[in-house]
Amino acid sequence: MSNDHPTLRFHRGTLVWESPEGLAAPPPGFVWDDRIRAHRTDAIRYRALVEELQSEGRVFHDEARAYFPLTALPHLAPRDARDYQTAALEAWRENGRQGVVCLPTGAGKSYLAEMCMVDAARPTLIVVPTIDLLTQWHRRLVTAFGEPVGMLGGGSHEICAITVSTYASAYLHADRLGDRFGLVVFDEVHHLPAESYRTIAECLIAPFRLGLSATPEREDEMHLILDELVGHEVYRKDISEMAGEWLASYEAIRLEVYLTAEEQEAYNECRAIYHSFLKQKRMGIRGPRGWTRFIQVASRSKAGRAAMKGWRDARKIAHGTERKLDLLETLLDEEAGRRTLIFTDDNATAYRISREFLVPCITHQTKAKEREEILDRFERGEYQVISTSRVLNEGVDLPGAEVAVVVSGSGSVREHVQRLGRILRPGHGKRAVLYEMVTMGTSEERTSSRRREHEAYRLGDAAVEA
Repeated sequence: MSNDHPTLRFHRGTLVWESPEGLAAPPPGFVWDDRIRAHRTDAIRYRALVEELQSEGRVFHDEARAYFPLTALPHLAPRDARDYQTAALEAWRENGRQGVVCLPTGAGKSYLAEMCMVDAARPTLIVVPTIDLLTQWHRRLVTAFGEPVGMLGGGSHEICAITVSTYASAYLHADRLGDRFGLVVFDEVHHLPAESYRTIAECLIAPFRLGLSATPEREDEMHLILDELVGHEVYRKDISEMAGEWLASYEAIRLEVYLTAEEQEAYNECRAIYHSFLKQKRMGIRGPRGWTRFIQVASRSKAGRAAMKGWRDARKIAHGTERKLDLLETLLDEEAGRRTLIFTDDNATAYRISREFLVPCITHQTKAKEREEILDRFERGEYQVISTSRVLNEGVDLPGAEVAVVVSGSGSVREHVQRLGRILRPGHGKRAVLYEMVTMGTSEERTSSRRREHEAYRLGDAAVEA
């Protein structure tokens, strides 16, 4: 190879510009690194950099890529793409094969990813948030392409032209694997902006990128950096647009309950301690930054810790009022014979429901084998009801689920939409229903209003005083 031109190389999650002294200055954005005696920049700049150099007519050796186009890419198993999947593929292609596609749970995001893989014809890394999704994607891709599929995470470390990884494992290995894939697919892409995980996107040279999510928006607004890490949103379909055709028809019913007199008195006392501290410190807690500041300030004094305890205890009273459990008993009787998921905001309430109603429970403490057995029995109809906290919000496919009962939850719009999505897999004559329990006269009223701002709750929405 001639040495009269500069060379672009990949090195541990970065691009390195090597040039004989005085021959060619590096492109803008490169920084000199004394350790390797060369200029360096982020690997994510690979595509833009190559396009810029080529447009300027600059001659260089491109040795950054350790992959080649897949000339013998297997074809997908026969299946007709839905109109919106074809439209999403076209929008992604027109955007240079970069960008985020927003589709509800059950709408076929995985099949769209397979279509994009065939279209790009490049070695592909699929990044997912959970071990459950890791195994689901692995099985699906082996079936779709009939080729070996690598797995990174859950005790496996096998790299193939098509590889599935958890976010956690990709974070650990991206600086060494960043030159091996031409397409990266980020499933549940709202996880990517996390401070550690965003380095995955930065360490990959992959010129083609696809982000998938039902709700990419984050409360901290860090979803805005997805434009830089993956590409801007190129296609979106909301639940309300697809219900009754591609998803199950559904109702979203808010059930309003009230604290008992004793509970209300205890709740008011706890909130008074909390609000007194905020007033004393002249603090507001709107937004994630305000809450973070409250935690920092509260941890420094006895009064602050009492305020934090007051907040927790008041929340516990609102979330776990006896009247919610009485109402839950009524709902389970009314929906008997329909497979039901009961969601709570905390493990303690999920376990309490499990004990009092004699139903299986899944939390983050549930062992993988036990969890798999519970979900399998639920799908076969042996179990009609599962109590859970947050672990089933995403990353699990339960086509048989018909009813969701949200006993308590956070103010996150995404969490609420994810819980609705768990019951929307289509089925013949299926009519799904989500019940949301809200304790009136408490902070749950405001929390409920925030999490119901999504378009999905404008369809079939109703409020009932229980």
